[in-house]
Amino acid sequence: MAASASQLALDFDLRPAFSGEDFLVAEPNADAVRWLDSWPAWPGPALIIFGPHGSGKTHLAQVFQTMSKAVVVTAADLRESEPPSFLGAAPAAVLENAEEVIKNGLEEDVLHLFNHIQETGRHLMLTALSPPARWDIGLKDLSSRLKAAAQAGIGAPDDRLIAAVLVKQFADRQLKVDDDVITYMLARMERTFAAAGNMVAAIDALALSERRNITVPLVKRVLEASEGGDL
Repeated sequence: MAASASQLALDFDLRPAFSGEDFLVAEPNADAVRWLDSWPAWPGPALIIFGPHGSGKTHLAQVFQTMSKAVVVTAADLRESEPPSFLGAAPAAVLENAEEVIKNGLEEDVLHLFNHIQETGRHLMLTALSPPARWDIGLKDLSSRLKAAAQAGIGAPDDRLIAAVLVKQFADRQLKVDDDVITYMLARMERTFAAAGNMVAAIDALALSERRNITVPLVKRVLEASEGGDL
């Protein structure tokens, strides 16, 4: 790593998230963050952020929640009630895993939500694995609206971003780690935000239970346990 572990997380811009854990802005997610930063001056009522599992879509949705006071809309909300009921007075809404929601028989409900958002001057952020052009949508009205929405793809986090996430998560727990620990983890762990969070939590728990500093041998034990399905 070009930067030391103690400096790495400081090289990234941050966005506060509803979860309480700041989001690190880097090249794989910069376009999506620019769209969030431009809210509420979006060209239309909706923004679709798509990317692979573990790329940070949920975290970005939490960033949008924080900045817009959005409500999270679930499949159960769509199935069981109407937009005026579950949206309340919120200026915006978030619908995660949108293509799965649509695939599970809720096309008309999503269209109803979209139309209500548009008619009431609000905004809707959707997350998905792929752009809407690849979704299997039967309703032409819904398909055309989603394809016309603003879209931003995010890539899987690169090594530098994952390293910064690890450093920040250790720092948030007031844990000091050396560069060799971060380098060791990067070479052996899954490159997702979820994996980074789980790994830091497991390392913290083991170090605390044994009252030991965080070293490469300790991290090796945690990684071996994760590979064996013990985490």
